[in-house]
Amino acid sequence: MAREAAARPPEETLALWKREQALLKARVVDRDTEAWQRDPAFSGLHRVGGVDVSYVKGDSVRACASLVVLSYPELEVVYEDCRMVSLTAPYLPGFLAFREVPFLVDAVRRLREQEPGLLPQVLLVDGNGVLHPRGFGVACHLGVLADLPCVGVAKKLLQVDGLENDALHRGKVRLLRAGGDSFPLTGDSGAVLGAALRSHEGSTKPLYVSVGHRVSLEVAVRLTRSCCRFRVPEPVRQADIRSRDHLRRSLGGPGPRQESRNQEAQRPKVGPEQDPEEPPGEGRPPEARSPGPRTHAEAPSPGAQEQ
Repeated sequence: MAREAAARPPEETLALWKREQALLKARVVDRDTEAWQRDPAFSGLHRVGGVDVSYVKGDSVRACASLVVLSYPELEVVYEDCRMVSLTAPYLPGFLAFREVPFLVDAVRRLREQEPGLLPQVLLVDGNGVLHPRGFGVACHLGVLADLPCVGVAKKLLQVDGLENDALHRGKVRLLRAGGDSFPLTGDSGAVLGAALRSHEGSTKPLYVSVGHRVSLEVAVRLTRSCCRFRVPEPVRQADIRSRDHLRRSLGGPGPRQESRNQEAQRPKVGPEQDPEEPPGEGRPPEARSPGPRTHAEAPSPGAQEQ
Protein backbone atom coordinates (compact mmCIF):
# COMPACT_ATOMS: atom_id res chain seq x y z
CA MET A 1 0.00 0.00 0.00
CA ALA A 2 1.32 3.44 -0.89
CA ARG A 3 2.44 5.56 2.01
CA GLU A 4 1.16 9.11 2.02
CA ALA A 5 2.59 12.27 3.52
CA ALA A 6 0.43 14.63 5.50
CA ALA A 7 -2.65 16.05 3.81
CA ARG A 8 -2.88 19.67 2.71
CA PRO A 9 -1.76 21.85 5.61
CA PRO A 10 -4.34 24.04 7.31
CA GLU A 11 -4.67 27.64 6.20
CA GLU A 12 -2.74 28.82 9.28
CA THR A 13 0.28 26.79 8.12
CA LEU A 14 0.05 28.20 4.61
CA ALA A 15 -0.08 31.70 6.07
CA LEU A 16 3.07 30.95 8.09
CA TRP A 17 4.80 29.57 5.01
CA LYS A 18 3.94 32.69 3.03
CA ARG A 19 5.25 34.86 5.85
CA GLU A 20 8.49 32.88 5.99
CA GLN A 21 8.91 33.20 2.22
CA ALA A 22 8.41 36.96 2.46
CA LEU A 23 10.96 37.29 5.27
CA LEU A 24 13.56 35.18 3.50
CA LYS A 25 12.90 36.90 0.17
CA ALA A 26 14.15 40.14 1.74
CA ARG A 27 17.55 38.45 2.06
CA VAL A 28 17.85 37.44 -1.60
CA VAL A 29 20.79 39.05 -3.41
CA ASP A 30 20.23 39.21 -7.18
CA ARG A 31 23.69 40.41 -8.16
CA ASP A 32 27.12 38.81 -8.47
CA THR A 33 28.99 38.61 -5.18
CA GLU A 34 32.01 36.45 -6.09
CA ALA A 35 35.16 37.35 -8.01
CA TRP A 36 34.82 34.33 -10.34
CA GLN A 37 31.40 35.58 -11.46
CA ARG A 38 32.93 38.76 -12.82
CA ASP A 39 35.46 36.89 -14.97
CA PRO A 40 34.19 36.07 -18.50
CA ALA A 41 35.92 32.66 -18.30
CA PHE A 42 34.82 32.01 -14.70
CA SER A 43 38.45 31.91 -13.62
CA GLY A 44 38.53 30.93 -9.96
CA LEU A 45 35.48 28.69 -10.17
CA HIS A 46 36.51 25.14 -9.23
CA ARG A 47 33.47 23.44 -7.66
CA VAL A 48 29.84 23.42 -8.83
CA GLY A 49 27.11 21.65 -6.86
CA GLY A 50 23.81 20.08 -7.88
CA VAL A 51 20.89 18.84 -5.81
CA ASP A 52 17.93 16.53 -6.39
CA VAL A 53 15.14 14.77 -4.55
CA SER A 54 13.89 11.50 -6.06
CA TYR A 55 10.70 9.75 -5.03
CA VAL A 56 9.35 6.21 -4.90
CA LYS A 57 6.44 5.55 -7.24
CA GLY A 58 3.22 5.41 -5.24
CA ASP A 59 4.94 6.50 -2.02
CA SER A 60 4.90 10.19 -1.13
CA VAL A 61 6.77 9.69 2.16
CA ARG A 62 10.05 7.98 1.25
CA ALA A 63 12.51 9.83 -0.95
CA CYS A 64 16.21 10.26 -1.58
CA ALA A 65 17.86 13.66 -1.22
CA SER A 66 21.20 14.09 -2.96
CA LEU A 67 23.96 16.66 -3.17
CA VAL A 68 26.84 16.25 -5.59
CA VAL A 69 29.85 18.46 -6.20
CA LEU A 70 31.60 18.51 -9.56
CA SER A 71 34.97 19.92 -10.51
CA TYR A 72 34.86 22.87 -12.88
CA PRO A 73 35.41 23.05 -15.80
CA GLU A 74 36.01 19.28 -16.00
CA LEU A 75 32.53 18.47 -14.62
CA GLU A 76 33.72 15.33 -12.82
CA VAL A 77 32.01 14.26 -9.58
CA VAL A 78 34.27 14.82 -6.57
CA TYR A 79 31.70 14.47 -3.78
CA GLU A 80 28.37 12.70 -3.35
CA ASP A 81 25.88 12.60 -0.47
CA CYS A 82 22.68 10.59 -0.99
CA ARG A 83 20.37 9.96 1.98
CA MET A 84 16.97 8.37 2.34
CA VAL A 85 14.54 10.83 3.94
CA SER A 86 10.96 10.84 5.16
CA LEU A 87 8.87 13.66 3.76
CA THR A 88 6.45 15.38 6.11
CA ALA A 89 4.99 18.08 3.85
CA PRO A 90 2.83 17.42 0.80
CA TYR A 91 3.51 18.93 -2.61
CA LEU A 92 1.72 22.25 -2.98
CA PRO A 93 2.29 24.58 -5.94
CA GLY A 94 4.47 27.46 -4.83
CA PHE A 95 5.64 25.72 -1.64
CA LEU A 96 7.96 22.97 -2.90
CA ALA A 97 10.79 24.29 -0.73
CA PHE A 98 8.99 23.33 2.48
CA ARG A 99 8.87 19.74 1.21
CA GLU A 100 12.47 19.39 0.01
CA VAL A 101 14.82 22.18 1.09
CA PRO A 102 15.32 21.10 4.76
CA PHE A 103 16.97 17.88 3.57
CA LEU A 104 19.15 19.73 1.06
CA VAL A 105 20.25 22.27 3.68
CA ASP A 106 21.20 19.34 5.92
CA ALA A 107 23.33 17.91 3.11
CA VAL A 108 25.17 21.23 2.69
CA ARG A 109 25.69 21.41 6.47
CA ARG A 110 27.21 17.90 6.54
CA LEU A 111 29.56 18.85 3.73
CA ARG A 112 30.64 22.03 5.52
CA GLU A 113 31.40 20.03 8.65
CA GLN A 114 33.04 16.99 7.09
CA GLU A 115 34.71 18.18 3.86
CA PRO A 116 34.80 21.99 3.91
CA GLY A 117 37.38 22.03 1.12
CA LEU A 118 34.79 20.51 -1.22
CA LEU A 119 32.02 23.03 -0.52
CA PRO A 120 30.54 24.11 -3.87
CA GLN A 121 31.00 27.72 -4.91
CA VAL A 122 27.57 27.69 -6.54
CA LEU A 123 24.54 25.37 -6.52
CA LEU A 124 22.34 24.47 -9.48
CA VAL A 125 18.79 23.49 -8.57
CA ASP A 126 16.10 21.68 -10.57
CA GLY A 127 13.48 24.37 -10.05
CA ASN A 128 12.84 28.09 -10.12
CA GLY A 129 14.31 31.04 -8.29
CA VAL A 130 12.70 34.48 -8.57
CA LEU A 131 10.52 33.05 -11.36
CA HIS A 132 7.78 32.26 -8.86
CA PRO A 133 4.35 33.64 -7.86
CA ARG A 134 5.87 35.33 -4.79
CA GLY A 135 9.35 35.79 -6.26
CA PHE A 136 10.86 33.16 -3.99
CA GLY A 137 11.16 29.69 -5.46
CA VAL A 138 13.12 26.70 -4.25
CA ALA A 139 16.46 27.99 -5.64
CA CYS A 140 16.06 31.22 -3.66
CA HIS A 141 15.02 29.35 -0.53
CA LEU A 142 17.98 26.97 -0.66
CA GLY A 143 20.44 29.71 -1.59
CA VAL A 144 19.45 31.94 1.33
CA LEU A 145 19.40 29.16 3.93
CA ALA A 146 22.65 27.58 2.70
CA ASP A 147 24.24 31.01 2.14
CA LEU A 148 25.56 29.98 -1.28
CA PRO A 149 25.17 31.37 -4.79
CA CYS A 150 22.28 29.46 -6.32
CA VAL A 151 20.73 29.15 -9.80
CA GLY A 152 17.27 27.85 -10.66
CA VAL A 153 17.10 25.65 -13.76
CA ALA A 154 13.62 24.42 -14.71
CA LYS A 155 12.59 22.30 -17.68
CA LYS A 156 9.09 23.77 -17.99
CA LEU A 157 7.94 27.38 -18.09
CA LEU A 158 6.19 28.48 -14.94
CA GLN A 159 3.20 30.49 -16.09
CA VAL A 160 3.32 33.49 -13.77
CA ASP A 161 3.04 37.28 -14.23
CA GLY A 162 1.54 36.81 -17.67
CA LEU A 163 4.20 34.40 -18.94
CA GLU A 164 2.58 31.68 -21.03
CA ASN A 165 3.76 28.81 -23.16
CA ASP A 166 1.67 30.18 -26.02
CA ALA A 167 2.28 30.60 -29.75
CA LEU A 168 4.31 33.78 -29.20
CA HIS A 169 6.56 32.07 -26.69
CA ARG A 170 6.99 28.98 -28.84
CA GLY A 171 7.91 31.23 -31.76
CA LYS A 172 10.69 32.81 -29.71
CA VAL A 173 11.90 29.35 -28.71
CA ARG A 174 12.19 28.37 -32.38
CA LEU A 175 14.50 31.35 -32.91
CA LEU A 176 17.02 29.87 -30.47
CA ARG A 177 19.23 28.47 -33.22
CA ALA A 178 22.42 27.51 -31.39
CA GLY A 179 23.51 26.30 -27.99
CA GLY A 180 23.85 29.32 -25.71
CA ASP A 181 21.13 31.35 -27.42
CA SER A 182 18.62 32.80 -24.96
CA PHE A 183 15.91 35.41 -24.54
CA PRO A 184 14.59 37.17 -21.41
CA LEU A 185 11.36 36.18 -19.72
CA THR A 186 9.62 39.50 -19.09
CA GLY A 187 6.38 39.43 -17.13
CA ASP A 188 3.40 41.75 -17.50
CA SER A 189 4.80 43.71 -14.58
CA GLY A 190 7.84 44.58 -16.68
CA ALA A 191 10.16 42.56 -14.46
CA VAL A 192 12.64 40.20 -16.10
CA LEU A 193 12.05 36.98 -14.17
CA GLY A 194 14.49 34.70 -15.97
CA ALA A 195 15.66 33.55 -19.37
CA ALA A 196 14.83 30.78 -21.82
CA LEU A 197 18.09 29.09 -22.81
CA ARG A 198 18.95 26.63 -25.54
CA SER A 199 21.49 24.79 -23.43
CA HIS A 200 22.86 22.37 -26.02
CA GLU A 201 23.31 22.33 -29.79
CA GLY A 202 21.33 19.10 -30.12
CA SER A 203 18.42 20.07 -27.89
CA THR A 204 15.41 21.98 -29.20
CA LYS A 205 13.75 22.24 -25.78
CA PRO A 206 14.83 25.27 -23.74
CA LEU A 207 15.70 25.44 -20.09
CA TYR A 208 14.25 28.21 -17.94
CA VAL A 209 17.00 29.82 -15.88
CA SER A 210 16.34 32.20 -13.01
CA VAL A 211 18.28 33.86 -10.23
CA GLY A 212 18.30 32.03 -6.92
CA HIS A 213 20.73 33.94 -4.71
CA ARG A 214 24.02 35.85 -4.99
CA VAL A 215 24.20 35.70 -8.78
CA SER A 216 23.05 37.86 -11.69
CA LEU A 217 20.80 36.48 -14.40
CA GLU A 218 23.49 36.98 -17.05
CA VAL A 219 25.99 34.90 -15.09
CA ALA A 220 23.33 32.32 -14.22
CA VAL A 221 22.60 31.78 -17.91
CA ARG A 222 26.28 31.57 -18.95
CA LEU A 223 27.10 29.22 -16.09
CA THR A 224 24.19 26.92 -16.89
CA ARG A 225 25.27 26.73 -20.52
CA SER A 226 28.88 26.00 -19.54
CA CYS A 227 27.76 23.09 -17.34
CA CYS A 228 25.74 21.33 -20.06
CA ARG A 229 27.16 18.26 -21.75
CA PHE A 230 23.56 17.43 -22.61
CA ARG A 231 20.34 19.41 -22.19
CA VAL A 232 20.30 19.29 -18.37
CA PRO A 233 23.29 20.83 -16.52
CA GLU A 234 25.70 18.14 -15.41
CA PRO A 235 25.48 18.91 -11.65
CA VAL A 236 21.69 18.48 -11.68
CA ARG A 237 21.90 15.47 -14.02
CA GLN A 238 24.44 13.70 -11.81
CA ALA A 239 22.46 14.45 -8.64
CA ASP A 240 19.41 12.88 -10.27
CA ILE A 241 21.26 9.80 -11.57
CA ARG A 242 22.88 9.13 -8.21
CA SER A 243 19.79 9.78 -6.11
CA ARG A 244 17.73 7.33 -8.16
CA ASP A 245 20.47 4.72 -8.05
CA HIS A 246 20.69 5.11 -4.26
CA LEU A 247 16.93 4.82 -4.06
CA ARG A 248 16.99 1.60 -6.08
CA ARG A 249 19.71 0.06 -3.91
CA SER A 250 18.00 1.16 -0.70
CA LEU A 251 14.81 -0.56 -1.81
CA GLY A 252 16.68 -3.80 -2.41
CA GLY A 253 17.19 -4.03 -6.14
CA PRO A 254 14.74 -3.54 -9.00
CA GLY A 255 11.68 -3.13 -6.76
CA PRO A 256 9.33 -0.25 -7.53
CA ARG A 257 10.32 1.98 -10.41
CA GLN A 258 11.76 5.20 -9.08
CA GLU A 259 10.24 8.56 -9.92
CA SER A 260 11.99 11.90 -10.04
CA ARG A 261 11.17 15.46 -10.92
CA ASN A 262 14.04 15.09 -13.39
CA GLN A 263 12.80 11.89 -15.00
CA GLU A 264 11.71 13.57 -18.22
CA ALA A 265 15.17 15.05 -18.63
CA GLN A 266 16.79 11.61 -18.45
CA ARG A 267 14.93 9.83 -21.24
CA PRO A 268 17.13 9.06 -24.24
CA LYS A 269 15.70 10.53 -27.44
CA VAL A 270 15.80 8.97 -30.88
CA GLY A 271 15.35 10.20 -34.44
CA PRO A 272 16.38 13.37 -36.22
CA GLU A 273 15.24 15.60 -33.36
CA GLN A 274 17.37 13.70 -30.87
CA ASP A 275 17.71 15.63 -27.64
CA PRO A 276 21.07 14.47 -26.24
CA GLU A 277 20.16 14.76 -22.61
CA GLU A 278 22.02 11.58 -21.78
CA PRO A 279 23.73 8.84 -23.78
CA PRO A 280 21.58 5.69 -23.67
CA GLY A 281 22.51 3.61 -20.66
CA GLU A 282 25.13 5.89 -19.21
CA GLY A 283 25.38 5.76 -15.43
CA ARG A 284 21.85 4.48 -14.80
CA PRO A 285 20.36 1.15 -13.73
CA PRO A 286 18.37 -0.61 -16.48
CA GLU A 287 15.00 -0.14 -14.83
CA ALA A 288 15.60 3.59 -14.49
CA ARG A 289 16.24 3.90 -18.24
CA SER A 290 12.81 2.71 -19.27
CA PRO A 291 10.77 5.60 -20.66
CA GLY A 292 7.17 5.97 -19.67
CA PRO A 293 4.64 8.44 -18.36
CA ARG A 294 5.41 10.48 -15.30
CA THR A 295 3.05 9.07 -12.72
CA HIS A 296 4.19 10.55 -9.39
CA ALA A 297 1.00 11.45 -7.60
CA GLU A 298 2.54 14.62 -6.22
CA ALA A 299 3.91 15.93 -9.53
CA PRO A 300 2.55 19.32 -10.65
CA SER A 301 0.93 19.70 -14.03
CA PRO A 302 3.17 21.09 -16.80
CA GLY A 303 1.45 24.45 -16.98
CA ALA A 304 1.36 25.10 -13.28
CA GLN A 305 4.68 23.82 -11.98
CA GLU A 306 5.79 26.07 -9.16
CA GLN A 307 9.08 25.43 -7.46
